Amino acid sequence: MKPLGLKRVGFATALLIGGLSACHPTSAADSVDLEAANPVLPIPDPPLGIGGEKNPPATLLDLEDPPTPETVRLGRWLFFDKRLSADNTVSCATCHRPENAFSEPTPVSQGIQGQKGGRKAPSFTNQAWATLPHFFWDGRAASLDEQAGGPMINPIEMGQKDHDGVVAKISEIKGYAKYFEESFGSPEVTIERITKAIADYERTRMSGNSAWDRYMAGDKSALSEDAQKGRTLFFGNGFCNNCHKGPNLTDSDFHNLGVGWDAETETFADEGRYAVTKDEKDKGAFKTPSIRDVSKRAPYMHDGSMKTLEEVVRFYSKGGTPNPYLDRKIDRRFAEQLDFTDAQVHQLVEFMKSLDGEGYQDTAPAAFPQ
Repeated sequence: MKPLGLKRVGFATALLIGGLSACHPTSAADSVDLEAANPVLPIPDPPLGIGGEKNPPATLLDLEDPPTPETVRLGRWLFFDKRLSADNTVSCATCHRPENAFSEPTPVSQGIQGQKGGRKAPSFTNQAWATLPHFFWDGRAASLDEQAGGPMINPIEMGQKDHDGVVAKISEIKGYAKYFEESFGSPEVTIERITKAIADYERTRMSGNSAWDRYMAGDKSALSEDAQKGRTLFFGNGFCNNCHKGPNLTDSDFHNLGVGWDAETETFADEGRYAVTKDEKDKGAFKTPSIRDVSKRAPYMHDGSMKTLEEVVRFYSKGGTPNPYLDRKIDRRFAEQLDFTDAQVHQLVEFMKSLDGEGYQDTAPAAFPQ
């Protein structure tokens, strides 16, 4: 439902959201103006480099089921609210941290009771423009809405027994009723409404206007000499854009690089996409991450096994880790001409640093519905 009179504004307006301080979800609402702490804001335009005629839809309002200012506000509360977890200790933002481009600075995620999973939380910035409907590292969710509901009932993440429990818990927070009605036309809380609101907030987390975007728009001073050389290598003889392509620098597809392969046992620590498809060719394959804001997301790979971008570049340079399912795009026999020099590694890293963008930054609301 799109409210009448809805206006779009430049992405800089959305940054107003980020000027708010964080606190625990159970902070007394009477000490902070609840709605001022999380105002209704117009849906932002995509920043430079995202959207546009060559990459439809051009704006978030052109999506099949576009976000509204009201669902985004509700979703922002829910995204940062730890009460969605079984013991009130974990929110979506616990692992998807704004300061890390909605990823995290740890090798793997940590859920309730200090439990650790086997994968690192991927970023979701610019996912409203995902070229393929695959979410999570293994693509098991077909939409951002579906993705948002997964961690809630994962026993080592948010730990709820089922989605009915999530709905019951949020329904008991009477202060939320007004904002569900504002967003959906009635105060009823459903898992579909919860995940839609969270996903709509996530859709507004767009990253662009990076140095690379400004360079491509005509500002040739935006990139350093090393970053320009890295750009040439990235889109040229480095073949990085075989998988990291398009405005968001990902094909949204799955590739086996050999990460997690144990040659002695001839098994993967994590079988990746295979767990979803049961197709042999998908063993050890994981979704290509966007490399926008990649400098903020160390450590790297699905398991956080590589500490630096330099380490990642050298891994690709040598053709990954040999295994029976290695993707032909990274296979050593197709990568023999690489073996990057130290200077080239530095240049590629400088180019990737130039992809740090603007528009997605945020902090938690200062108060939550009670």
